[in-house]
Amino acid sequence: MQLKLSEEDAAFRQELRTYFTTKIPQEIRDAVAARRELTKEQFVQSQQILNAGGYAVPHWPQEWGGRGWSDLQRHIWHEELQRACVPVPLAFNASMVGPVIAAFGSQEQKEKFLPKTANLDIWWSQGFSEPDAGSDLASLRTTAVRDGDDFIVNGQKTWTTLGQHGDWIFCLVRTDPDAKKQAGISFLLIDMTTPGLEVRPIELIDGGHEVNEVWFTDVRVPAENLVGELNHGWDYAKFLLGNERVGVAPVGATKRVLANAKEWAGDQLSDPLVASRIVELENELLALELTALRVAANSADGKPHPASSVLKLKGTELQQAVSELVVDLAGPASLASGAPDDATDLDFWTRRATPAYLNLRKASIYGGSNEIQRQIISRTILGL
Repeated sequence: MQLKLSEEDAAFRQELRTYFTTKIPQEIRDAVAARRELTKEQFVQSQQILNAGGYAVPHWPQEWGGRGWSDLQRHIWHEELQRACVPVPLAFNASMVGPVIAAFGSQEQKEKFLPKTANLDIWWSQGFSEPDAGSDLASLRTTAVRDGDDFIVNGQKTWTTLGQHGDWIFCLVRTDPDAKKQAGISFLLIDMTTPGLEVRPIELIDGGHEVNEVWFTDVRVPAENLVGELNHGWDYAKFLLGNERVGVAPVGATKRVLANAKEWAGDQLSDPLVASRIVELENELLALELTALRVAANSADGKPHPASSVLKLKGTELQQAVSELVVDLAGPASLASGAPDDATDLDFWTRRATPAYLNLRKASIYGGSNEIQRQIISRTILGL
């Protein structure tokens, strides 16, 4: 199935395709295609080029860089980014804190943060999860106690993705210890250069440094950095997580890796088990794409449809399934993940197969674990 586009939308797609393939440096697109880790400088350069063309935050309010596109155009934008191997705008900026500030922040916060957030002049980190507050996020224990014109923050956040690059961090903090769990939480913006804030790396199973712990010891945060109302942070967190789950099903990127896998398979495509496995994954990705379109079309007033949990659940499962297929196609060569990039006796994709597979074990956990998504689906969609 292919989307039948109007002449206008077909021209729109070609406009995006031309911009993405001519403006974003080839070395960045090659790194994405090869599934290499990008540097901070590559992320920033790519997003600033997108922002210059008006393609970084098209879903934001138009006064802050949004484009007023239709849901289909936004879908085409996301597809073409991934098709062209262009890094998707940093989710912490574009899909998380930016929309929260635009919807709930003060005018001063919008003017101070939104232009720099869109242009990645500020790299945001996400301070939600804690050692004992992951899926049960409302159990968080990091505290913020009012002291004059400031809050004093103490506690720990964990699994802070790319926090080593962060300039600011948006945090959920407990501001009323006596209220029920969800009712005593606030949403704070914290400068990561503030004394008392420390970032410690966590090494992942694939050997990479992608996530971190962030410690707060008497970190003084101006009260003006409180977003919205005191003790209403849980409402803003739900808004943010809904947006995160919509973007957590990278259909285009998964389709691209699967298409590459068909090329890498070579003679293995003649094996009916391999062929049927690939066809099944293609069909499931098509169903996921149609679901993504339905979710976008039924999201009102900037509030994602409850079916965004379906996208998160199925999207991450298919990411993992495709990564497992690539490992199986690579066979014993997938064990050579430590070989240097310039090794000539092995294809690069075989050396990336196992690290990519291992790294994507996280996909069913981040953005709200898949077990939690099943609970949300059962309550809000199935009414169980």
